[in-house]
Amino acid sequence: MEPAERSLAVDARFAGSRVDVFLAGKLSLSRAQARRLLARGAVRIGRRTLTEAAKGERLAGGETLAVARFTHPADQRAEAQPDAPLTVLAEGDGWVAIDKPAGMPVHPLDPDEVGTVLNALIARRPEVHAVGEGGLRSGVVHRLDVDTSGVLLVATEARAWERIRAAFREHRVEKVYRALVVGRLEEDGAIELGFVTARHRPAKVRVVSAGERSRGVRPGSLRWRRIESFGDRATLVEVMPRTGHLHQIRASFAHLGFPIAGDRVYGSDPAGAAPPRQMLHASAIACEEIAARSPDPPDFQAACERLRRTD
Repeated sequence: MEPAERSLAVDARFAGSRVDVFLAGKLSLSRAQARRLLARGAVRIGRRTLTEAAKGERLAGGETLAVARFTHPADQRAEAQPDAPLTVLAEGDGWVAIDKPAGMPVHPLDPDEVGTVLNALIARRPEVHAVGEGGLRSGVVHRLDVDTSGVLLVATEARAWERIRAAFREHRVEKVYRALVVGRLEEDGAIELGFVTARHRPAKVRVVSAGERSRGVRPGSLRWRRIESFGDRATLVEVMPRTGHLHQIRASFAHLGFPIAGDRVYGSDPAGAAPPRQMLHASAIACEEIAARSPDPPDFQAACERLRRTD
C-alpha cells in the first residue's frame, strides 16, 4: 500500500520551476492533473496547503512538498453504467464511433463521476479500460465539447488507439461539422488563426493577433461552405477543420463576427433568444477504413425550422 503521504524534495535543479510543472514531472501527471491535485488541497509546503491558485508559483529550491495519497489517473476506472443510453454509428477493428448527444461529457474527470460517454461504453465494452491513456480517458482519441453533439471515435484496442491518434496528429482525419452561425455569411471561405488558452476552468481560448508573439500558440485551420441563409439572422454552414485545437470552430467564427448560435462563451445573447446550447454538430468523420456519419439531432433541426418559418 502506498504511504498516506509522499514527500517531494525540491533540489537545486528545480529552483525556479512552477509548482504544477514540478508536480507533473515528479508524479508522472499532466499539468491539468497536477492542478486538480492542488484544487483538492492535496499538496502542502510546510503547514501551508496549496490551492489551484498556487499552480504558477515559482519554487525557490530546498522546499519539500507533501502530497496526500491519491490514485494515479492511469489506475483509475470509470464506473460502468449499463442503463445509460448509447448509440453506435459504426464500428470496426479496434474502434467504435458513438453518436454523442449534446450535454454529455466524453469522459469523467473523477472516478465517482457518471453520465459520460465512457461510463456508458465501458459497461458494454469493458476491454476499453486501460486502452491509450488509460484510467478515466481509456480509449479516448479525440474530444467534443460537452454541448457539441455528433460523431465521437473511441479506440477499443491499443494498436488502434496508436494508429488513430497518429492520424489526428498528422491531420489525416477528415472531419465535417454543421454549424448555425449568427448573421448572414455571404460566401464560402477558409481561415488560419493562432490560439492560446485564456482560461482553464471553464475553458476558453483567444485568438492571437498576427503581430503578437506568445508562448503556447496553437495553429488553427479550417474552411467552410455555406449551406443555407435565414435572412440576415443566421447562416447554416458546413465546416471542415484541418486542425483540432480546443474551441477552434467556435472561436474562429466569433473572431469573424459570426458566433455560433447559442454559444454563451464566445457569443452574446442579451435578449435570451438563442438556442439553449451552441448549435455545433460533428456530422461526419473519415480516416482510412473508418467512416461514420451522424444526422442532425432534433434540437439542431428545430432551430433551423424555427428560422425557416420566420424567414
